[in-house]
Amino acid sequence: MDVYLNIELNEKLFLRNPIETELGKKIIKHSIFLIHKIGFDAFTFKKLALEIGTTEAGVYRYFENKHLLLLYIVDWYWSWQEYRLILKINNVVKPETKLKKVIQLLCTPITDDISTPYINENLLYEIVMSEGAKTYLTKLVSAYNKEKLFKPYKDFCVRISEIILENNRQYKFPRSLASTIIEMSHSQNYYVKNLPSLSDLKKGKEENVVHKFIESLVFSSIKQELLLSPPEIVKV
Repeated sequence: MDVYLNIELNEKLFLRNPIETELGKKIIKHSIFLIHKIGFDAFTFKKLALEIGTTEAGVYRYFENKHLLLLYIVDWYWSWQEYRLILKINNVVKPETKLKKVIQLLCTPITDDISTPYINENLLYEIVMSEGAKTYLTKLVSAYNKEKLFKPYKDFCVRISEIILENNRQYKFPRSLASTIIEMSHSQNYYVKNLPSLSDLKKGKEENVVHKFIESLVFSSIKQELLLSPPEIVKV
């Protein structure tokens, strides 16, 4: 029997839940293909409708605009990544090992997950890497944040920050470091592939060198903070 992963997202992202109908699933599946192919700026509901053989009005029944559609698939990605992280660190006790697994998860190339037939995670990863920032670089960021539309990303950051604190309870910047790890894993891979002069890392083995670079940076930061922290004074 086939088992499919079902991720529930904020209902304010959509007008009708796309995973409840075949057309909705086609909208999600082909929007990922089309955004990956032509870029989000060139992407329109009219082009998507032509791609899947429906009307533009049919797409608008599911999403108010293309920005919310982008936010939907990006939120889905972060929820999926958190799910993968939970599985990866399950039964892992050593904090250092947990954090290394976090970095490995973020830097390892993503393959398509057969448990989500209407989502191509490999293409979605590349969309998040190149277009993901557009979900919050908007004048509506405060309104969207109030509606908790960025919650999957924030939850993922919090989970990583908790693992960072397991390594050093005195570390002062766990959430800043968590979001930096995530963004850096994307930006460095993007630079290696598209803007190599912005990185010392080399194309071809980027997942390995990015992983080593981020791991070195993260543990140096945590250990440095531990060295700089004053000893705890115990009152007798």
